[in-house]
Amino acid sequence: MHDSTPLSSLSFLPEYVEHCTTPELLALLAQASVLDPVEQAAAFGRWWFHPGSEEMVLSMAAATLLGVQAGWHASPASSFNRVLLEDMRQGYGFLQSVDARRTSLEWECRIFIEGSGLRWLRLTSIARAHTHELCEGILTDITAAKHAAMRERLSFESTRLFVGADSIGSAVTKVIQLVCQNLGWDWGAYWAVETDSQGERKLSLQNYWHAQHESLTMFTQDSQAMQVRPGIGLVGQVWQQGEPRWVENMDGDEDFLRNQSASRCQLRSGYIFPVAYITDEGERHCPGVLEFYSHLTRQSEAQLPTLSATIGALIAQTAQRLEQQETIRLLAQIDGLTELANRSHFYQILDSTCKRSAVNGAVFGLIFIDLDRFKPVNDAFGHEAGNVVLRGFSQRLQALAIPGKLVGRLGGDEFAILYQPDGSETLFNEQLDRLVKQVLHAAQLPFMFNGHELAVSASIGISIYPDNGLTGPELLRGADTAMYRIKKSGRNAVSYFSSSTSYTLAVQQSDLAQRLTMEAELHQAIADDDLYLEYQPIFAGNGQIHAIEALIRWRRANGDIVRPDIFIPIAEESRLIIQIGNWVVHRACHDLARLHRSGFENLKVHVNMAASEFTSSTLPDELRAIVDKSGIKPHHLCLELTESMLMQQPDHVIPIMSMLRRMGFGISLDDFGMGYSSLAHLKNLPISSMKIDRSFIMGLPQQSEDRAIVRTIIELGRNLHLNVIAEGVETDNQLAFLRQFGDTLIQGFVLSRPLHVDDLIRVYGAELDLPVTTNR
Repeated sequence: MHDSTPLSSLSFLPEYVEHCTTPELLALLAQASVLDPVEQAAAFGRWWFHPGSEEMVLSMAAATLLGVQAGWHASPASSFNRVLLEDMRQGYGFLQSVDARRTSLEWECRIFIEGSGLRWLRLTSIARAHTHELCEGILTDITAAKHAAMRERLSFESTRLFVGADSIGSAVTKVIQLVCQNLGWDWGAYWAVETDSQGERKLSLQNYWHAQHESLTMFTQDSQAMQVRPGIGLVGQVWQQGEPRWVENMDGDEDFLRNQSASRCQLRSGYIFPVAYITDEGERHCPGVLEFYSHLTRQSEAQLPTLSATIGALIAQTAQRLEQQETIRLLAQIDGLTELANRSHFYQILDSTCKRSAVNGAVFGLIFIDLDRFKPVNDAFGHEAGNVVLRGFSQRLQALAIPGKLVGRLGGDEFAILYQPDGSETLFNEQLDRLVKQVLHAAQLPFMFNGHELAVSASIGISIYPDNGLTGPELLRGADTAMYRIKKSGRNAVSYFSSSTSYTLAVQQSDLAQRLTMEAELHQAIADDDLYLEYQPIFAGNGQIHAIEALIRWRRANGDIVRPDIFIPIAEESRLIIQIGNWVVHRACHDLARLHRSGFENLKVHVNMAASEFTSSTLPDELRAIVDKSGIKPHHLCLELTESMLMQQPDHVIPIMSMLRRMGFGISLDDFGMGYSSLAHLKNLPISSMKIDRSFIMGLPQQSEDRAIVRTIIELGRNLHLNVIAEGVETDNQLAFLRQFGDTLIQGFVLSRPLHVDDLIRVYGAELDLPVTTNR
């Protein structure tokens, strides 16, 4: 078809006729010089390539897309002179492959046209006959499709990076890299706000990424050397004003503070935008600024502005989430009343100090403090007076001007100080004596409450590492024993632990005898069926019973009730807990089946479990057999274990938990907030619910610390799709505070005390219009 075109028709193309050496291409020039309505309507252009001479012909539509002249071109370099250099290398390979193969091939490239920006084109070859010497194909603009795919990929990858990120730094760097590589930017960075020692806020470069160019490294070094005040330069202005800014001429923009190094790096344009989110209180919080720069003029075609809000929100939300997690971690380590290290955190630091000292041979002391006459103060003036004493004494301990001490509150009126000597160990005993005297003096000074002087004192026991123990529990037992000796012999004094003291041995022997007696009685109670269960309802926000918790009770033959907090620890030490736990599960499932038959169709039962029970690989099959025999479903049974129990043997417990969750059983994390180790693993724990420890509920709604902790735990549970149960709710004010969160489950005396299964049916069966029955 092309060979039939007469050369006389090309008389108006003398330049092409003079230079074109390929008759086949020459025959196409007239066709290429006219705008084809089909190409125009379908938004594509045509091209022809002669492999032997490397000459090309471009249709008018193709030439417009490439930003060059239509018609004949002496070489691909002339046809594709606006294609980016790194893409052009692939273009030569494409043309060679088109010549060598008879199948259809594709090549995608980027072109840059001043005023139009960066565009994406796709060249597709048309499979040619074996005898045909010309290669030909079509050219299409795929910029819109590329941008859409980039936006989708970038949004997906950014979300994936930030969800579950343990630190914001690595995630931000990867997102900067994603933006640069997917949207065609050459350099990107994140500036974070910091407060210096004088309290002034400044922005400094925290994370960056750029292509492998030595000149860009110089620009990075220049940026790292800067600190920007709010309102100064483009970065400071964007942070202060909260509005994005374009840099259209980095070399000539007076607000751009790095224009000299940008000029050396041949950076031309940029886009700067804030990273911001709105807090729960409605306040705008901006932790930093992102900036991206390019060697090209980008504004007219850049996709970054449409994504900047999403990227900024992801980073800001991740920063907020990590701040909340850090807040929870810190709150879990601090005693809410005194702001000292709480028991769990103090024990953890004590254990770590023992391990370090075993390596470096250091000596340290453990000071155990119990306030004398604290209970009479509480009884005479109330708990608020007791809190005044505890807070005041804590502040005095913290103010003691002796370095190397860590103060913790172990619970009630018990405190401890971990003391590591500062400097020479030869002065250790002298420094320790001076610290103890200061502690005694701090306790003896009166505390004021409503015009009354409250007088207490302190009994102090001391143990020394390594003389009195090599582990935290050993040192605590020693210091506690020494303190107990002072309590019995007059109080308001100090005692160093001595393992040879006969008095200490007598006390220990007495305690052991009591435990053995209780253990024997517990064996007999199991045999005589003296154990029984009561159930405390767990209510949903609408007032309906959501679940019940099985609570074990022991009634002696004489009618006395033994508290669980007395006999359960003994059961755990003697391994009776396995036998008791098995009985509780059987009984609870049997009673739940009865409740289901009585109309409580969807009711669930929570059963407390010991960590030792979760280490048994046979537990899932045993529980499945129990629920099948009882006629209930696995999801009706929720197993509760505490944070501390879980973290004793996580490698054994967590796999069993995962197996139970796959089978459908619920698992609840009890006393949440009292531990610290599980926070780092919480997102990976196979649990369905968690309970807010009653110690945080007690201070509601008066204590601001407790309010903050409870709100944070509820929000954390909601984000992790976990049911959150507030236990120990005893007042109407506490209930009103918790109900404002809507989806929080409530358990406590304010709504219901523990009841026998018969009483459950009698009291709450009326709500379901159930017949009253007492059949067991």
